[in-house]
Amino acid sequence: KRHFPLIFARVYQETLQLVIMAAVEVPKDDGVVIPDGVLLGMGNPLLDLTVNIGPESDLLTKYGLEANNAILAEEKHLPIYKELMEKHEVVYTAGGATQNSIRVAQWMLGYPATHYIGCIGKDEYGTILNERATSSGVKAVYQIDEATPTGTCAVIVSDNGGARSLVANISAANNYKIDHFHNEGKQCLEEAKVVYISGFFLTVSPETILEVGKHVLANEEKTFAINLAAPFICQFFKDPLMATMPYADIVFGNIEEFRALSKALELGTEKADEIALKVAALPKEGKRPRTVILTHDEHPVHVATEGKVITLETPVIPKEEIVDTNAAGDAYVGGFLAALLHKRPMEDCHRAACFAAKIIIGQSGCLLPDRSNYTYTF
Repeated sequence: KRHFPLIFARVYQETLQLVIMAAVEVPKDDGVVIPDGVLLGMGNPLLDLTVNIGPESDLLTKYGLEANNAILAEEKHLPIYKELMEKHEVVYTAGGATQNSIRVAQWMLGYPATHYIGCIGKDEYGTILNERATSSGVKAVYQIDEATPTGTCAVIVSDNGGARSLVANISAANNYKIDHFHNEGKQCLEEAKVVYISGFFLTVSPETILEVGKHVLANEEKTFAINLAAPFICQFFKDPLMATMPYADIVFGNIEEFRALSKALELGTEKADEIALKVAALPKEGKRPRTVILTHDEHPVHVATEGKVITLETPVIPKEEIVDTNAAGDAYVGGFLAALLHKRPMEDCHRAACFAAKIIIGQSGCLLPDRSNYTYTF
């Protein structure tokens, strides 16, 4: 794959960032003015290496992977990254669950309104990652780890786009320090109206997440949203997850993740509506109720809050239009948060989320068209 020369990439990034910083407030056609930096994401920035495999491939079996799962790389998985680059056609994109969502939200908004915080290495992959994020309109406020390479994620798409297996070697992303948050990240948090963090970041800096939660709690005009991220987060990082939960105004996750949480908390049910209600009712700090948004592939989305649950229909996407389901959930969140910033009701947030997810499902990797043509209903 061809990449910009590093010098050109740096010049391009700095020039584009000057343009981004010049745009302070831009009114949209629905009359809501969204200033720069109102959406802040924090997570594990990774360079995604996406490949598509056919039924004849033994790649999943070779590395002991499930067709539809997300894991952290162990020693036995490390050779897979080199194998993908040498033997497969790879699509490189700025990845990591939260960064995907922030990029999608930025695309939906159409003008600079997002910040993203995480840790990358001082290497070619880090330069590419920074350029890809910045070219999307996102203001990337990365901590730079000079001793550790930038994190990567193998994304193996199978079943004609219907399944994806993620193997993350988070490397530098694992070294994020709260000192960076106290310095470079402080202004981003002050400017943010909505903060979104995926559960994957619980494996890196749970203390930072707690500080974010307490800040949002003390500022009632702000919203704190989290994502369960993967079943293993609920299974093996239950304690930091539950320490964060009281501050979470919105909790996203898919049915597999919520079932893993239900099992970990011994909620006694695998039914989507019951799990959503019970998680929404978990202890919560502050006056605002928690909202749970539980997705389930093409099935209706369950939304629970204040002891009530509703279902929102998910548009059916013909199988022939499905290319890659990787990042579909990330895109759903991005579309939802963009509509939330426009102060749209739940139904409109869901509609925007489905629109964004459909765009991503229709291509390989979390790649976005030049401009969103999404319009809100009134």
